[in-house]
Amino acid sequence: MRQFIHTYDNIITIEKLLLAWQEFLRDKRNRKDVILFQAKLMDNIFDLHNDLKNKTYKHGEYIAFNISDPKPRQIHKATVRDRLLHHLIYQELYEYFDSKFIHDSYSCRVEKGTHKAINRFRQMFRKVSKNNTRTCWILKCDIKKFFANINRQVLKKILSRFNLDTDTLWLLGQVIDSFSTMLSNSAIAERINKGLPLGNLTSQLLVNVYMNEFDQFMKRELKVKYYIRYADDFVILNEDKGYLENLLPKINTYLNSYLNIYLHPDKVFIKTLASGVDFLGWVHFPRHRVLRTSTKRKMLKRIRENPKKESKQSYLGLLKHGNAYKLRIMI
Repeated sequence: MRQFIHTYDNIITIEKLLLAWQEFLRDKRNRKDVILFQAKLMDNIFDLHNDLKNKTYKHGEYIAFNISDPKPRQIHKATVRDRLLHHLIYQELYEYFDSKFIHDSYSCRVEKGTHKAINRFRQMFRKVSKNNTRTCWILKCDIKKFFANINRQVLKKILSRFNLDTDTLWLLGQVIDSFSTMLSNSAIAERINKGLPLGNLTSQLLVNVYMNEFDQFMKRELKVKYYIRYADDFVILNEDKGYLENLLPKINTYLNSYLNIYLHPDKVFIKTLASGVDFLGWVHFPRHRVLRTSTKRKMLKRIRENPKKESKQSYLGLLKHGNAYKLRIMI
């Protein structure tokens, strides 16, 4: 396993802040808040460095806005200063954490992604079904309100077991605790220790650290051979339906008692691939896969609203990964 050799002081250097700025700047040069920050770039970099060096850094507030992609989500956007720090943390810690993850975790990882995940799903199906000569059962699960229910104290406890120095853990704690979720209950609002902001680059890494605990449980404790996870969606394949039925209460117990998260009751099922399994935007069958209806509708709507060549080429690239000849003709 890769050992973490950086110290906090090595992470927060001026040079690395400038490298993180160049990475952050991609596709953001014309945004007003970025232009204002860049107008006094070195002053801002030195101020941030001093706050980090003296451990007087405090994370700023977030701006919230809603998107529909395809379901409604609330995004929280940090200040440019804080997002620069997020890039620095991600840049410095990604490889260390990534080296700890299992092979079949595919979300927000270099050389992974949805296409690799669905191809791996097909590969596993062929192995379990003996090239479609036997029945293959799939347990498909989805975690309810994933980002909103990440327990921050549990996350920090998990991080404390990694080979990180205390100052680096302090910095991660500043980012983790920067986000507060308010739970409304009639006339009162109770502050709870849950939630990571969807808009943070660091959140993508931290949720993988969080769910790596579950991945390791699945592989080391339950010895599940055919398992794929992408963010809060995961599938398990087996030729025995009873085996999957017996796994489900063990999965529930672990997620509930240790990670304080819960499966979505309406998005858990056990079925054969012959009946069609919806996973990562595609409905999978033994010999082909088709685009999910909601994804298809969203795609056609966006093309009508933005019929530029670049937009069409992007969707044509997506459609190459499944059986979508008619859709390609329509585009």
